[in-house]
This record gives sequence, structure tokens and C-alpha cells, in this order.
Amino acid sequence: MDDQHKVRFEPVGIEIEVSEDETVLDAAFRQGVMLMHGCKEGQCSACKSFLLDGDVQMDRYSTFALADYESDEGYVLLCRSHAYSDLQVELINFDEEMIHSGLPVVTVSTEIVSMTDLSRDITRLVLRIVEGELRFYPGQYVDIRIPDHDEHRSFSMAAPASPDGTLEFIIKRYPGGHFSGLLEGHLDVGDKLDVTGPYGTFTLKASSERRLVFAAGGAGMAPMLALLRQMAESRNEREVVFYYGARTEADLISLEDIAELRERLPQLTFVPCLSESWPEDWNEATTGFVHDVVGRHEDSLSSCDVYLCGPPPMIDAALGLLSEVGVPQEQIHFDKFTITAQSGND
Repeated sequence: MDDQHKVRFEPVGIEIEVSEDETVLDAAFRQGVMLMHGCKEGQCSACKSFLLDGDVQMDRYSTFALADYESDEGYVLLCRSHAYSDLQVELINFDEEMIHSGLPVVTVSTEIVSMTDLSRDITRLVLRIVEGELRFYPGQYVDIRIPDHDEHRSFSMAAPASPDGTLEFIIKRYPGGHFSGLLEGHLDVGDKLDVTGPYGTFTLKASSERRLVFAAGGAGMAPMLALLRQMAESRNEREVVFYYGARTEADLISLEDIAELRERLPQLTFVPCLSESWPEDWNEATTGFVHDVVGRHEDSLSSCDVYLCGPPPMIDAALGLLSEVGVPQEQIHFDKFTITAQSGND
């Protein structure tokens, strides 16, 4: 019996082939079709779609991502769905510009170039590709396989693609983290790591000229740096305000990188926000959680393109703010750093 089936996505009219032993989302990645997605593990609902026709069976997923009543109505998570017939699927969330510019997912071999602590719990990891070629867009992420394990962890690149194959990451270290814990004395310069990607649709939309508002926390600095570096390289003149949230002044990272970018991007404003403690001379208007600071400073968010990156509580709070002030959904782009389901870490 042939286990190959066709999947047609509406309303974009794109068709792919999928095997029964792979998910619909993985099949799309393999063929360079970049559908909306997030965790790829049935936890976040970013790839939720509606099954118009066909037979699908889903791997285990969180009911927070897809409620039972939604499943009964015909909604599916593409990252959990296996096709057992030809399918017709209606995409709910999609970026047609990104779908048609997707890059095939590949696996490359890399070696560690450097590891540098940026704060008490954040490390800059630099890898260099030594076998294979990886193309990606600034703002995307890859999966790094944990050495001697089948599991992986996902991390955003902090810079656009480099001619020498260098990949830069900003990684938050968690106690007992299956990968991040290895950054504390278990990995060395020269060690090999397998990297698979690219994934993600958190990219700068070239079709818009609206003012940009960036908001990030912790390791969410990584894709924001990649987008800003892309703007600097392309001499993009859009106005951008970058709000970055940290707990204390010691937790503010990449300040030298931001200062260098401000020289190349005179239209860039950087607003650091501290939520836990701050110096006596700290600007009171930038104390508190990053979404609160954005709310106090921005009075016309509905006319901006807003990019959010960070842990789930930060993203959820910011999305609530944006909904309250009427920012259109198509002007909101976010990358939620969901916690890996299997381990509770990284």
C-alpha cells in the first residue's frame, strides 16, 4: 500500500506530498513550504488549521493548544497530524509572503567556536558550519541536537547568515537544562553539534513601511539582534523602538551590540526596562515589566508593526495589551519561547 498522500492548503492553493510516517508540518518543511508554526510539539497552537476533507490521525498534544471541542469540530495541529488519505486543509494563520519564500529544512554539522557568559544565566554560543550548507532568514531558529541523545532544543540565530558559516545564539541557562546545562563546563570549543533548520516565521515583513516596535525579554534578544542587523546591512530606514526587559541592571545584555547598531541605524531607539531592582538614578518611566513600559510609552500602537519575543508570560501579557488598544492581528508578530514539553527545561 502506498503511504504517500497529497495535501492541498487553502486558500493559498499550495500542494505537497506527505508520507504517513511524517507529520504534515514536517512534510511542508522538507519541501520548502514555510507554514506558521511555533513549538512543533503540540503545545502552542500556532499551526492550528481546519481539516476540510480527508483522514488525519494526531500524535499526543496539549489541550491548551487544541481543545477537545475544537478537535470535534475538525480543527487539527499540523505538527501532530499524520495523513492517511489525500487531505484538503484550510490554513487559519498564514503569511503568504513567507509561505512562498520558504527554505528547505536541512541538517548540518557544526563545531563550537566560542562560549561567552553575557549575564548570570545567559550565554552567547557561536558555532561554525563544517559540513553542509544552511540558508535562513534573520529571525528564524534551528534545532540543536543534544550530544548523545535523540532530543533537541530550539534556539534563534542572533545574526543574519554569515559567509564563513558562523551561527550565533543567545541562550538562557536553566538549572538541569538538557542542553543549556551543558554550557556550564560540559561542552568545549571544537565540540561538534548537529543543527537542523531553518524554522520559524518571525521575519521582517518587507512589504510594510510602518513604524516598528520591538519588545523582548531574556534570550528574546537573539532574533531582535538578527532583525536589527539585517536592517543595518540593508540600510533600512524604518523607525524602530526596541524595548528590552530584564530583572536587574546586571541582567541587561548585548549593550555593546546595541550601541554599535545605533550608530548604523540612527532611527533606532533602545529602551531598557527593569522589573526587579534598579539604580537610584534609573528612569522611573522604564521600571516594571516590558509590556507595561510599552503601554506607558506608546500611544499609537495600532499604526505600528509590533514584534514580540520572549517567555510565554511576557508574550501573553503583551498580546493582551495589543488587543486592548486595537492593534490589527496582521501587524503583530511574535516568537514565544515555549518550554520543552519532555523535560520542562530549555
